[in-house]
Amino acid sequence: MVQHSNESDLVLALNALRSDPKLSVRKAASHYKVSRATLQRRYHGQPARRDIRPPCQNLTSYEEETIVRYIVDLDSRAFSPRLSAVREMADRLLRDRGARRVGTNWASNFVRRRPELQTRFNRRIDYQRVLCEDPDAYRAWFSLVRNTIAKYGIDDTDIYNFDETGFAMGKMSSEMV
Repeated sequence: MVQHSNESDLVLALNALRSDPKLSVRKAASHYKVSRATLQRRYHGQPARRDIRPPCQNLTSYEEETIVRYIVDLDSRAFSPRLSAVREMADRLLRDRGARRVGTNWASNFVRRRPELQTRFNRRIDYQRVLCEDPDAYRAWFSLVRNTIAKYGIDDTDIYNFDETGFAMGKMSSEMV
């Protein structure tokens, strides 16, 4: 009996079983050198372990992707959410379907396992004003403003004056976002 089965060999064995009704699972496993028990389970519809969502994972892949897109969207508007806000997003999704809440470390673990996300410290306003003396920073900021106006179809009469930190209500000091 083979302990470790190659996925491609399993697929070949499954195709052989489906194409030849007289072929037994035992013979197919022996011929393709795969585990008979694994082939039997796959033949009867059990998916591969890597394709199954772990039971301890609260959110579906789609829900996690939704949270990632929302975080990236907020960050593109210069309003990066704190870890507590990310946790609240997950809890809100889970509450809608009546599932239990995520744990206290869920948000930091979520950011760690998603390569497109990272934590960083939000700087005080004085530091940002020094950085805005750089012409490239001005260009980047106004490029962000132009892109946001174009993306959401914002009319010129709906634009109000904010400073270079954006609309950052409740952010008074350095904090991790």
